[in-house]
Parts: sequence; C-alpha cells; structure tokens
Amino acid sequence: MRYAYEPEVEAFRKEVRQFIAENLPPEEVRLQRGYEGGFKTNQEEYDYTMGFQKKLSAKGWLAMAWPKEYGGGGASHMRQLVYNEEMAYHGAPAGNMGIAWVGPSLMLYGTDEQKSRFIPRITGADDWWCTLYSEPGAGSDLAALQTRATRDGDDYIINGQKIWTSGGHLADWGWIAARTDPDAPKHKGITMFMLDMKSPGVTVRPLINIADRHGFNEVFFEDVRVPAKQVVGEVNRGWYHMAVALDFERSGIQAYAGGRRTVERLVSLAKSHPELAERRPSVRYELADRSVEVNVGTFLAYRVATMQARGMVPNHEASASKLFGSEMGQRIATTGMHLLGTHGQLRDGTKHQVIDQATSYLSSVSATVAAGTSEIQRGIIATRGLGLPRG
Repeated sequence: MRYAYEPEVEAFRKEVRQFIAENLPPEEVRLQRGYEGGFKTNQEEYDYTMGFQKKLSAKGWLAMAWPKEYGGGGASHMRQLVYNEEMAYHGAPAGNMGIAWVGPSLMLYGTDEQKSRFIPRITGADDWWCTLYSEPGAGSDLAALQTRATRDGDDYIINGQKIWTSGGHLADWGWIAARTDPDAPKHKGITMFMLDMKSPGVTVRPLINIADRHGFNEVFFEDVRVPAKQVVGEVNRGWYHMAVALDFERSGIQAYAGGRRTVERLVSLAKSHPELAERRPSVRYELADRSVEVNVGTFLAYRVATMQARGMVPNHEASASKLFGSEMGQRIATTGMHLLGTHGQLRDGTKHQVIDQATSYLSSVSATVAAGTSEIQRGIIATRGLGLPRG
C-alpha cells in the first residue's frame, strides 16, 4: 500500500522539517543533555522547552489545531498529523497541557474574561500548565476523586491531594477537578477550576520515578482559596467538561514517529558495531520485528486521522492505535537493552552514546498506564469495536 498526502500537505511537511533544522539543537547535543522527550524535570529542561515553544508561538504553530479566532492555526487533521509526526520524530518539545486541555475547555465553556486573560498567555507560551486529576484513590476511576472545593463568599476553599502531576513543580497554573457536591452521584458534583500554583496552601512534593527522574509530583491543598471567577463551565458539571474533546487530530502518531527514530538509531548502531549483534544474533530478528511494528502502527494512526478528515468520529480505532503504540514502545526499549547488553544498564548515556537506553527502558513501563491503561483500551475495543458484552 502506498500512502500519499496532498501536495499542499507534503509542502507543509518540508516547511516543518526546515523549521526544526533551524531551531532545534543538534541531535548529539539533545541526547547528551537529556533534552529528547521533553521531560521538563528541572529548570534547564523547562527553559529549553519554553524557549522552543516561544518559537512555535511566533510561527503560529503552538496551537496548530485551534480555531484561528482563538489564536490557533485552524489546521486540517492531515496538517496536524504531519506536524505531530515530524515534531515527535525529531524529539521536539512541542507538547503543552495548556494547549491540550485548558484552551479547548475555555473555548467551549469559558467566560469572555477568562478567554481574554488566559488564552493569549497559553498560545504565547507565557504560562505552563499542569493537570490536577489523579488522586491516590482515583486513577482510572477518576470520578471517585475526593478533593473538595467548598464555596465561601467569592472564593472556593480547596482541600485534598493530587498525585502523578507531571511538571507540577514547574507549573504556573493548575487545571484541577474538585468535588463541589459530596452528596451527588460520583459522576456529578465535580467542578473544574484554574488554580494559581503559587497560591498559599499549595504544597508540591517530588515523586522520583523508576528511571530516577523527577517528572511526577504529589500536590497537597490545605485551605487553598480560589476565586469563584476561576471556575470553568457549570458548577457540578465538571465531569462532562473534563471529557471535552474538540475536533483535534488524535491518531497517536507521536508514539510511532518517536519509535521509528529509536529503531533507526538502534539499527544504525548495530551496523556500525557489528559485534553487538554477533553477541546476540537473535536481536537482528527483533529489530526487523520492531521495524514492521512501527509501520503497522503508523498506518493505524493514519487511519484515525483519515477518518477524522472525512468527518467520521474514531472511537475504538483511536484506542487500538494507543494500545499498540504504548506496548510497541516497551518492546522497542527491550530490544535496545538486548542489543546493548550490559552497557545498556548505564544511565545518562551508554558506551556508544546512541541513547540513554536504561532510562528509556525504565520509562517505557508507564506507557501502558498513562493516558488510559491497556486494560481500559482493550475494554473499549472489545465492547465498542467488536460488540462484545461487558464482563
């Protein structure tokens, strides 16, 4: 099968590649300094990420998918696909939670004051946002969250705890879901707030992950006052606002583009250091399998974007792409460890300086949990895709 883009889309791809070549540091510098993947674990990585996003903003690309009236690019699904694919392939730090979650909700449910205050700072890469959803007792079952917000005059007072907050230690603002009606059914009585992370009573504590990286945090709220004007949407309707999804490209192409680049690096390493493959000949078959899987996954992602471009709404198709991509990432990381052998256990660079394979291997463990567990994705595919009964 030959997949071809419209000439206009291919021209845009060339433009994106040229921009990346002119604005990203050389690959060897990014690998050496741990910039790839946009972990944002410390101030240096944060500055690097925001500096690049400022350039995207100036180009009009940071909010590529947003409507033009809100400062976005109004891009088609196929342009979004190409943009996401190229950014992920080159390891560019283009992801932004303000773009992904906050802005879309403000467009649909925000007041004029909220839109004028927050949207320009999101599209201008002036503020960094974190997502305050998960709690120790509310992960996949997010509607079980217990963080409380109680009305007190012109404010709400928030008490509770959030966990697994990516970048919370560097964030300017938090997008928080809190329970405003404890007596309502669990999918009701939840409200969305915009929270200044420097507010009195907010405590951010680091969670060091298995790869010895500080990306996650736990966040505690003790009598934190949030002005009522920072409620987004209807009070007690936050669950439905959380589920908002504007018509953005959601193919999951980033996993396959990044995976393709990693496989290419591993193949190049095997060619330049034949002794690695000679020690473990079966790794050649693994590399071949990973290459095939990247191609299969890429077409799963293309299918989702193509459906959206035709006005269709992908459901189980998007779950299939996410499931295959996250599990493929784990297999790629395992193959890298097999190729490098004991040297692969060295963190922050290997003997061959191709990639920090140890960190990649350990970080891949979370891929099948983050953004919807593999179990949840399989359930969606089974019930909505195959029509199987619920268990």
